[in-house]
Amino acid sequence: MKKTSIALFLGAIFCSHVYAGPADYVYTPAVEYGEREIDFKFGTAKDQDGTREHVTSLGFGYGAAEYWFTEIYLKRESAGSEGVSIAEWENKFQLTETGKYPVDLGLIMEIEAPLNKNNPYELKLGPLFQTDFGKLQLNANLLFERKFGQEESGEHHITEIGYQWQVKYRWLQTFEFGLQGFGEMGEWNHWEDSDDQSHKMGPAVFGKIGLGNKQAIKYNAALLFGISNAAPDHTFRMQAEYEF
Repeated sequence: MKKTSIALFLGAIFCSHVYAGPADYVYTPAVEYGEREIDFKFGTAKDQDGTREHVTSLGFGYGAAEYWFTEIYLKRESAGSEGVSIAEWENKFQLTETGKYPVDLGLIMEIEAPLNKNNPYELKLGPLFQTDFGKLQLNANLLFERKFGQEESGEHHITEIGYQWQVKYRWLQTFEFGLQGFGEMGEWNHWEDSDDQSHKMGPAVFGKIGLGNKQAIKYNAALLFGISNAAPDHTFRMQAEYEF
């Protein structure tokens, strides 16, 4: 059974050009029914041409059912002097009972609606995988993304594919550590040349600080390094959640 877990995990990483923004985080399949959270995310990346991109978001989430967590965000993306404001609706579905099978399975669906005129909508959809080996937690996700609506001159919308992966060592509840990786391959059925694909990875830290009365602060952050020509040289991303 563990061999099956490893095969699914590696397949999700390597069998997958969704644009991974600097504030993107690794989705996990578990849902906590009744949980409410205020979620803050920030990310910044420096492209090889020196352009600095920033993304900031603030959201409210709720565990609406034992298998469904829904969250609404307001997000601001900027690069140089240009920027766009976005409303985002994220829905996560837990498809298997945690720990019942060798691999936990979930599904993520996001819809982005730009608040600026003349920008397209975006839909993101994909399966989420998680397995555990003692204190080691492994995650891998495939993400499909497509824009809808307004198209730039000479362009047409395509379905793109990317991946996320994470290895985490659960040392202490207040402090865990590991690695994260994000990548974009291009059109789902016609990958870009290797020089045009984007892959980045780096060290990450995680933790949960209990505040009593079912309240807690969760955090995670990563410093990612570009390992392909098209990836940003450096990306810093972080997420802080207040659960209540």
